[in-house]
Amino acid sequence: MKTPTEQRHRRGLRRIVAPLAVTAVAGTLTIAGLQSAHAADALLSQGRPTLASSSESGGAPAAAAVDGNATTRWGSAWSDPQWLRVDLGGTATITSVQLQWETAYAKAYQIQTSADGNAWTTISSKANGAGGTETLTVSGSGRYVRMYGTQRATGYGYSLFEFKVYGTLANPPASDGPGYVMANPPVTGVVPSTATPPDTNPPTTHHEFQANCSVSRTNLNDDPIVFPNMPGASHSHTFMGNTTTNAATTLASLQAGGTACITPGDKTGYWMPTLLNNGVAVQPVGRQVIYYKSGVIDYRSVRPFPAGLRYVVGSPQATIDDFRNSPGAVEGFECGDSSFNWDIPANCPAGTQLNARMQAPSCWDGLHLDTPDHKSHMAYPVLGVCPNDHPVAVPMIEFKMAWPVSGNMSNVAFASGRGYSFHYDVYNAWDAPTLAALTTHCINGGLQCDPRGFDLYKPDRGAALNENYVLP
Repeated sequence: MKTPTEQRHRRGLRRIVAPLAVTAVAGTLTIAGLQSAHAADALLSQGRPTLASSSESGGAPAAAAVDGNATTRWGSAWSDPQWLRVDLGGTATITSVQLQWETAYAKAYQIQTSADGNAWTTISSKANGAGGTETLTVSGSGRYVRMYGTQRATGYGYSLFEFKVYGTLANPPASDGPGYVMANPPVTGVVPSTATPPDTNPPTTHHEFQANCSVSRTNLNDDPIVFPNMPGASHSHTFMGNTTTNAATTLASLQAGGTACITPGDKTGYWMPTLLNNGVAVQPVGRQVIYYKSGVIDYRSVRPFPAGLRYVVGSPQATIDDFRNSPGAVEGFECGDSSFNWDIPANCPAGTQLNARMQAPSCWDGLHLDTPDHKSHMAYPVLGVCPNDHPVAVPMIEFKMAWPVSGNMSNVAFASGRGYSFHYDVYNAWDAPTLAALTTHCINGGLQCDPRGFDLYKPDRGAALNENYVLP
């Protein structure tokens, strides 16, 4: 079995761990009429957002239990109780649940539903689980469904290859209509790459470039993605990059605007909640680092963002568990020698800065530039591969922010709330040829590039942009 639970994300690296082989399969529970039930009811859980009480390692995330791949798995900590939750995206009538266990299975567990992810109703209870593949006929409703394990069958954790929930959504999500912005043209026919790039000499260790951008607008209660054309409707934001971003922002207005990024071609609007110290706004000083990286193993498959793509990373409503267990690598907050804090530390050594790093999803559905929740058109890779319903690999943005605040931090918070409410928005307005050149040269080329597209460690590869940060 794997090593004991690792609760902390590894700096700069998400480990890819092969799934455990099943050495013994216990009796499979077969339900009469299951095939006809599945023919009538839809598989609602595949590719949906997940959350778990714990994760054994970076190679056994919660999302692996709903990725449709029976060779990947979610593994929990080696203690009771533990749970795995899936968000179906809307209220659903649940008719059956299938659990495909790895050798470490649950002897006793419950299947529960919830409308809000807080109050739970048990719709099935099992005290003599046998492992293998267990299919349960159930009757219940809710947006959230979870497996709540109370007794492990082995000394290890709970380990699920697949957690499948079948039923019918009361109000199936639309693919077009209010709140949906369609890509024109859409990107179709893409199959997620499962390839592993060949070894190189010297070795390829990075596939990224930097966008170095300063604060461009401050303390503005606007959010053109969540509250378009509603000035003053949001909490206070700190804007970086484009100098014109406001509630009325459009792709055309961004393209016509200026930029506080070192690369003139990056007119993207980036924004995040304003940091407050005793109610006084604190702004990052100087250019901040916004990485554009590969979020998938096959970095050669990453494509540039389409013009006008926009999305929100994180949530102002996030709980501390939501923030800590984000599918993207979240290093939380750090200052001085204190790191991996899931809320703003109570104290930071005098003269230090408060730092935060958070990664965005990097798999796009190819169809929508935006969706009503500003998230559903984007997804995180699972074990380095994009899911089938979000097959287009695009750059993975990683914010690396630093605020000049230290000492007693008890009165430091974001305009959106506690530290774990940190989130950010991206509205792509890059000059298309410039973004394509940096993506091809740095990400697809396996380089560790500065904003010019130059890798200091591989100078013979040249740069994508000239000394003025524009195409030669």
